[in-house]
Amino acid sequence: MSLRKTKIVAAVAGAALLLVGASACSSTRDTTSGSTGGSTAAAAGGLIGIAMPTKSLERWNNDGAHLEELLKAAGYTTSLQYADNKVDQQITQLQNMINQDPKVIVVASIDGTALGPVLAQAKAKKISVIAYDRLINGTADVDFYATFDNYKVGQLQGEFIETQLGLKDGKGPFNLEPFAGSPDDNNAKFFFSGAWDVLKPYIDKGQLVVPSGKAPASDADWTKIGIQGWKSETAQSEMDNRLNSFYQDKKVNVVLSPNDSLALGIEQSLDSQGYKAGTDWPIVTGQDADKANVKNMLVGKQSMTVWKDTRTLGDQVAKMVDQIVKGETVTVNDEKTYDNGKKVVPTYLLPPQVVTNDKADISKSLVDSGFYKAADLGL
Repeated sequence: MSLRKTKIVAAVAGAALLLVGASACSSTRDTTSGSTGGSTAAAAGGLIGIAMPTKSLERWNNDGAHLEELLKAAGYTTSLQYADNKVDQQITQLQNMINQDPKVIVVASIDGTALGPVLAQAKAKKISVIAYDRLINGTADVDFYATFDNYKVGQLQGEFIETQLGLKDGKGPFNLEPFAGSPDDNNAKFFFSGAWDVLKPYIDKGQLVVPSGKAPASDADWTKIGIQGWKSETAQSEMDNRLNSFYQDKKVNVVLSPNDSLALGIEQSLDSQGYKAGTDWPIVTGQDADKANVKNMLVGKQSMTVWKDTRTLGDQVAKMVDQIVKGETVTVNDEKTYDNGKKVVPTYLLPPQVVTNDKADISKSLVDSGFYKAADLGL
């Protein structure tokens, strides 16, 4: 089924709350039972565990470092661990953190369905758990979730394609190749659903054609085109196969890529197949504003990225950690959407932003904000 209705409601509510300020309008939840106790006057300090999935993607390095910096500045000690995209390794790291009696554990999961037993250990020791950017499923022992509006991410990608190709005006047909994220990442279904709800009607009308045949019948079938582990090299190999098998006498016009890691592999494949920026290069979408991808945008090899300023996510999670430790209510703005199969997890949603390959847009969004220095991007 489509996630469109629930996510649109959440997006509107979340955006409105963010505009007027979290402290004035966000809902709150009592965290006394899920924390290590203490009053609102309790001093900050103590150990906070941070479990990140991998160092192989730029964004997780940035996320982990930023959150650690914020927590240390607030007087906490931290245990920051990266799990090399190995579920067993992340579970072991979490067990080690739990043995150190942290006050809160922040988890960006590799497999959101695999952490129930280890989080039960945390619950038994009254350690609060915040799911970071990726929802943890199948357990009641996750207290809070902080993320971006992930349905909106995909929706923005789909709407960008819709606008660039003039699909609303009836233009087409165009050759589309869709990709989806890692099947074990809960966010990937939201990314795909958001985009597919925009694009599927144009496939049904014949304005978008998928020569490879890899067009899911509905958003619920997204895992059939998922790229395990979000690996660039896997996306490159898949794109190579599609181009070699189905594009000997035609060109691909648009590639739906849910993030920059996959886009990078797709772009390397297009390069190897002789596509030229400025001539026959297709529209390629992305997400995360990774440095290599922004550089590709500047030379016409990627059309856009959906920027989730993860500094704001880190800021929000650091605030939530502090509220938990001090026994305060935790700021959330969505208590309806994120059902993990055991509970609806109280969530704070942040809004994503489209950055196009226009140099002025890149400078304004990514450089003026301090996310990158101009020299980082060759500007």
